[in-house]
Amino acid sequence: MFKRLVGRGLPLCMVVGALAMAPLYALAAFDGADPTVRPQDDLFLAANGGWMKTTAIPADKAAYGVFNVLADRADARVRAIVDALAQGTPAAGSVDEKVARYYRAYTDLDAIERSGATPLAPSMGRIAALQDRVALARLMGEWQGVVNLPLALDVLPDAKQPERYLPALNQAGLGLPNRDYYLSANPQLALARTAYQAYLVSLFRLHGEPNPQALAGAVMGLETRLARAQWSEVDVRDALKTWHPMTSAALAKAAPGVAWAELFGAAALPGLQRMNVGQPSYVRAVAAMVQHVPLATWQHYLQARVMDAAAQKLPQAWREAHFAFHGKALSGATEAKPRWQQAAAALDAALGGAVGPLYVARHFSPAHKARVQQMVDQLVVAYRQSISQAGWLSPATRSRALEKLDKITVKIGFPDQWRDYAALEVREGDPLGNAQRAGRFDWLRVAGRLGRPVDHSEWEMTPQTVNAYYDPSKNEIVFPAAILEPPLFDLNGDDAVNYAATGSTIGHEISHGFDDDGSHYDGDGRLRDWWQPADRKAFSRLGQRLVQQFNAYQPLPGHRVNGRLTLGENMADLSGLQIAYQAWQLSLAGQTPPMVDGLTGDQRFFYGYALSFRSKERDESLLQRLTADPHSPDDLRTNGMVIHLDAYHRAFSTQPGDRMFRAPAQRIRIW
Repeated sequence: MFKRLVGRGLPLCMVVGALAMAPLYALAAFDGADPTVRPQDDLFLAANGGWMKTTAIPADKAAYGVFNVLADRADARVRAIVDALAQGTPAAGSVDEKVARYYRAYTDLDAIERSGATPLAPSMGRIAALQDRVALARLMGEWQGVVNLPLALDVLPDAKQPERYLPALNQAGLGLPNRDYYLSANPQLALARTAYQAYLVSLFRLHGEPNPQALAGAVMGLETRLARAQWSEVDVRDALKTWHPMTSAALAKAAPGVAWAELFGAAALPGLQRMNVGQPSYVRAVAAMVQHVPLATWQHYLQARVMDAAAQKLPQAWREAHFAFHGKALSGATEAKPRWQQAAAALDAALGGAVGPLYVARHFSPAHKARVQQMVDQLVVAYRQSISQAGWLSPATRSRALEKLDKITVKIGFPDQWRDYAALEVREGDPLGNAQRAGRFDWLRVAGRLGRPVDHSEWEMTPQTVNAYYDPSKNEIVFPAAILEPPLFDLNGDDAVNYAATGSTIGHEISHGFDDDGSHYDGDGRLRDWWQPADRKAFSRLGQRLVQQFNAYQPLPGHRVNGRLTLGENMADLSGLQIAYQAWQLSLAGQTPPMVDGLTGDQRFFYGYALSFRSKERDESLLQRLTADPHSPDDLRTNGMVIHLDAYHRAFSTQPGDRMFRAPAQRIRIW
């Protein structure tokens, strides 16, 4: 998935073209640029340095940039939609009434305060009533989709038979972002552990436990054992390493500590015969822990997970404890998000498919969709040309790559079919119960896939989501309406910027079908080796060059980018940028774009690309990104990519000695 994501001066005669005839850079079209930074030395700062100097990260955010602006805009639109519903009279039992009721319950802080911790009682009572490990397994099954548990189920297309669904069992269940936060000796990660321990103490104290420190220690000890058993982020994103189909009988034999039949039955997957176990060694370790760790410890762990999930729907003291850990310690924010914006996020998770059609009707026109589709078509043409001309590919592999490209499904704006929420119960004044019922409702939707043909109409994001994704098992790219907005895409804007910002995003998602992981799937979404051995080796060598490049970056003292973890996203960034430039050139049909504000078309293209990654990030958030996120920091997603494009070096007449000059032989082109 695509995720949001010093120079030295030289005489003006060194600057290319019309730039040498004007003040260093007029850049009226790029508000926030820094004319004192040469794009030959740091394109990211040249395009964004003025904004970086004058913009503070809002107190309620871990990072701030273009994608946050879009997300805030989408949230405000959702708020307006809900306000309009609240002022009207939705029909009793209608989906509009459910949307208004869910939002109203979440934002009524006075009612939440009056309810105290009472809404927690049913869940905590279920945990207290556990008598044995069979009941523990049953509860873990029942709470799929509701609570973050060590054994996470899903139902996805079968990697080998993508026309049918197959359950998947994967690692999860940690309160910290990933295993490194538990195991690393790094002082910053140790501080996060201390903050988490304090958070657990606060939760148990708020619940009235007489010895919260001991309970927090027990939970931390169990989660540390889970972390030691978990696979690395690099291994988890490897499609080949995580493909381990097993029968239920084989699973029960390999991991006998869990009452699997009871777990699957409670998860609405009774009689489950076959699944993919993503991390077998981890599942075996969890089964041993279920068998040997005292039941009381598991109960305290489940209490912690339930309280963590519930805290934002409970009185102020609970919300403050949640923010002190999740907001301040992990992301560096100094204030919680406004309650209405938290409600918009909660509503999107629970009833986003119900808000979607209202959002689209107001904010995404047919003309908008058609214009984006034109850009997609041009990008596919460019990609076809690039694959056809890739000299390192053999004819057999090239043919299969082109076949896969032709089979990519493109989804723009919104789904053709909306989800049905008739069976979801939303109660007045019950924000925690509403969230739990919504989680179970969505899990039952997922579990209900089993035994049915794969539904290619489904979307995994709502139209009001500012993001995009590629699904290798369906060979599809998906672009929600909310990401197709200015400044990334403007119907009446400069196509140089449209192609650079949104075209590169589209190219990025297409490229995931051909990155180090997606390239293991064929055009039908089947996990199989369709490459000639020599081609795969050549492809791996190109990837290794990117790994080495990004391994050398150190955005925080003592913390380098993990080039192997970020390889797929870096490949997609580089390929997406290269394809977007090529597609834009094709769209010009041989015409030279006009000069605008002292910039040539090519220069505006690269400034537009840098603008799309405009952002600032707190150190705590950046640490989390470097530890657990497959995306590189945003300045590196700019500067680390453009150096590989001949067009960038031509546009700004880079020379040896410029900080971003890279000799032609060192430039990487994948597709």
